Amino acid sequence: MSSNLILASSVVFVLMIILPVVFHLTRYLGATSDNIRKQEPYECGVRTTHKDPYDTFNIKFYILGIIFLLFDVEVLFLFPWAINLRELGFFGLIEMFVFMGLLISGLIYVYKSGVLKWT
Repeated sequence: MSSNLILASSVVFVLMIILPVVFHLTRYLGATSDNIRKQEPYECGVRTTHKDPYDTFNIKFYILGIIFLLFDVEVLFLFPWAINLRELGFFGLIEMFVFMGLLISGLIYVYKSGVLKWT
């Protein structure tokens, strides 16, 4: 057997022994709290323990998340463009201005429709 295989297998073996021991020790060495409030589930600012599971959920959370993902993914298209700007030339610059114009018009539409207002 090569020395690299022996080293890798020994590291895996040591990790298989040490990690469970460390995780088990944190239960006894770590700080504990008997506060009942810390044991309640808490999700995105909404307490779920006192609600009916079939109760409706405010749709603004979902819409805001989808809008964030939409604009976040579209901004990712700016990085390859910035790297290849010299190769794309003037036509690539015009294309990106059109793309940014579409993004800004979409953001203006979302703002004007009142989706970003939280109250």
